[in-house]
Amino acid sequence: MGNPQKAKGDAYERDLAKYFNERIYKEERCSRAPLSGGGRIGIGVGGADLLGTPEIFIEAKRVERLNFRDAMAQAERNIIQTHAPEVPVVITRRSRELIEDSLVVMRLKDWELMYGAYLKATAHMRDDALPKQD
Repeated sequence: MGNPQKAKGDAYERDLAKYFNERIYKEERCSRAPLSGGGRIGIGVGGADLLGTPEIFIEAKRVERLNFRDAMAQAERNIIQTHAPEVPVVITRRSRELIEDSLVVMRLKDWELMYGAYLKATAHMRDDALPKQD
């Protein structure tokens, strides 16, 4: 018999991909990574849980209690191992929570760049007032 916790995590990754496709991209471009959810892509190298998410490296967690710093460290280790250029993002939800109520966790320095780009795109900030990338 399979691992019920892994099955929940796998289903969450599929649900997240569907959410991204329907609500964000408005087309089919995101998918669950093969062998994610504890599996490996390549030999001894973990990859992002979702593929087709430009600029972000998603670590999806469906658990009742989450150590956010450990989850972020896992995403950052995987980015280093895979030489991925994306920003690490942890997305998590508990059982019985709606997918749109998932929490998104990221480093403040990465959020600052994304929020600054949003403000610029919506004409709420001058170009010269945008945060500088290090």
